[in-house]
Amino acid sequence: MPMGMAPAAYLLWSRHLKHNPRNPKWVNRDRFVLSAGHGCMLLYSLLHLTGYDLPFDEILNFRQWGSKTPGHPEYGHTTGVEVTTGPLGQGISNAVGMALAEKYLVAYFNRDGFPIIDYNIYVIAGDGCLMEGVSSEACSLAGTLGLNKLIVLYDDNHISIDGSTDLAFTEDSAKRYEAYGWFVQTVGGDGNDLDAIGKALVAAQNERDRPSLIKLRTHIGYGSPNKHDTADAHGSPLGDDEIKLTKKQFGWDPERKLFIPDEALKVFRKEVEKGAAKEAEWNTLFANYEKAHPDLAKEFKRAAERKLPENWETIWKENVPKFDPATPLATREAQGKTLDAIMPKLPLVLGGSADLTPSNNTKFKGSTDFSKTNRLGRYIRYGVREHGMGAIMNGIAVSDMLIPYGATFFAFTDYMRPSIRLAALSKYPTIFVFTHESIGLGEDGPTHQAVEHFASLRAMPGLIILRPADANETAYAWKFALEHRKGPVVLATTRQKLPVLDQTKFASAANLSRGAYILIGEKNPRVLLLATGSEVSLAVKAYEQLSSEGIRARVVSMPSWELFEAQSGEYKESVLPPSVTARVAVEAGMKLGWERYIGQHGEFVGMTTFGMSAPVDAVFKGFGITAEAVVAAAKRVLA
Repeated sequence: MPMGMAPAAYLLWSRHLKHNPRNPKWVNRDRFVLSAGHGCMLLYSLLHLTGYDLPFDEILNFRQWGSKTPGHPEYGHTTGVEVTTGPLGQGISNAVGMALAEKYLVAYFNRDGFPIIDYNIYVIAGDGCLMEGVSSEACSLAGTLGLNKLIVLYDDNHISIDGSTDLAFTEDSAKRYEAYGWFVQTVGGDGNDLDAIGKALVAAQNERDRPSLIKLRTHIGYGSPNKHDTADAHGSPLGDDEIKLTKKQFGWDPERKLFIPDEALKVFRKEVEKGAAKEAEWNTLFANYEKAHPDLAKEFKRAAERKLPENWETIWKENVPKFDPATPLATREAQGKTLDAIMPKLPLVLGGSADLTPSNNTKFKGSTDFSKTNRLGRYIRYGVREHGMGAIMNGIAVSDMLIPYGATFFAFTDYMRPSIRLAALSKYPTIFVFTHESIGLGEDGPTHQAVEHFASLRAMPGLIILRPADANETAYAWKFALEHRKGPVVLATTRQKLPVLDQTKFASAANLSRGAYILIGEKNPRVLLLATGSEVSLAVKAYEQLSSEGIRARVVSMPSWELFEAQSGEYKESVLPPSVTARVAVEAGMKLGWERYIGQHGEFVGMTTFGMSAPVDAVFKGFGITAEAVVAAAKRVLA
């Protein structure tokens, strides 16, 4: 791919891309996404040649331990890499989120005569990117929303790992993208017609209503006498002999290897001077903007530093809802009340749902829909596109200036897991909201009841999962999620109503940020009752029963294992004293992982199978997840 796409990449990076190699995080830079991440050496070469902080030694250290040139581009690891790509379809889908973010930022910050946000998002995508379902979801929405700053160069080389794309991919992709509402151009030949490619890029840049796809007929391994247009050129190195033949065909010295001609480097390094001049011009524009619009400029700077508003703590204290302990409330409803209260004060947070808005309670009062005609809308209608939603949110998150959240049912994390995984791997500050988080959703049955999902997501490094016990914990879960800008957060809430724990009788829900805390109980307990989410109220009932029988117990609310594990050893032992080995954990999910907290003497009250379609009370009773079962387990472990 780096050989077949070299002409287009050279043209884009040297004549069209607005960037500053010496400041890769310049806010108004054009974004470049190599969605076909397996061709990462194309990107690494461009970064080195144009003067980014990627020394030639790193090029030589390709795919070695600790190098800045891993086998696929990684966000935050290599300078100039905008998103992590490699799992095909993700990059182009992230770019949709980047293009959406650009539109919102333009509408929010720009003023007459001050286009401080004005950038394009360029993508190189391959056949695999267009085959993957996630790109279909995201690109369909991009057409609906008219994201014209998105420009995709499609490397149409007709080869995949298995061989010719005709084996499995014979559709007319150009017509498909036209049907999505994209502006589609086709450039034939062998991928070397710089004039035709340049005209197509200019036409795409001038398009005002639609995202663009430029379909380039290219040849993989271009220049290789024996391996061009073959699957071998996709999946394995050419080999020394073929490299020599290729160099000879191009008129290069076949005996010289791993060197850059001075005349070539001189051409590319012009980007350093050009980029500095472009940013200096923008800095002057921003300085004048700051004089004309000081409040907006101040907000802009804080957003660019991934900071919440200066008065965030005051916003929180003055607006966080108070919940009545006498009125049971589903945590999804508490979520809605929390968003209604604080979101109007946070204009750089964008929400959304995968066609489950009334069920997820994620559309806050006063919010309007983001659309072609309303670029200031803060609510995104993703449609039934969970995976596309996840990838788009990740793209919004790497804009740095916006915080995205989007929602669906917890069981449908299965549809968006790759996007969640990449967020965790790359530390994207994305907020994934999942309601209907257990068998507690009741009648919809096992297809929609999450059972194995808690354990599955807890196994993912870098992901913080919050499962609040009641309305108060839900509010504080949102506070944490908005403040946490070092990685993704999963927030799981209930469909069924739960008791609201009286904050005058129980420990403060503000302790949620510590992951686990003593909710109520004895200073020197004989038995520990550990629970998360809706099962905390069951543990409280069990505690009350045990206490009435003179058995000293303690209830520990554990909304986040990840946050608890990050606490000091002293704190963790204060919550879960090692001397107390009689422990019971209760969660409407699988036991996997709970062993670390209950040990060999503990018991687990939870699920061992998929769920059942029935009213919620019948489901919990049928599977034996009740306060009575917790009491019985406590007595067994004490015995």
